[in-house]
Amino acid sequence: MSVASAEFHRMLKTLADVERSDAKEWESYSVRGKRFGYYWPRTQTVGLKQTLSEQEALVAERPDVFEVQFTAGGFGWVVVHLDGIEADELTELVYEAWRLSAPEELVEQVPPPC
Repeated sequence: MSVASAEFHRMLKTLADVERSDAKEWESYSVRGKRFGYYWPRTQTVGLKQTLSEQEALVAERPDVFEVQFTAGGFGWVVVHLDGIEADELTELVYEAWRLSAPEELVEQVPPPC
């Protein structure tokens, strides 16, 4: 069970209007100016926007894979260790993070992953 960074980047390409911004030690991802994710190559981790209840559930269920990153604006961000998650689960979490930031008309154009 593990997701390669290339596979994570392919997941992002299935979503509409994703904007990438590179910093020295991480990449960030936004949709129409609203941030929904981060990627840290050095640690092979991803930070994703989630609801507060989903953040709490993920961390409680599998603290070896998920950890609290921070909370802001009524959302809970989680750090995901790519070596501990399967692609299907990460695909759903990436979509949910994107959906929480995307405008409604854009979400209507991109169906959730099967």
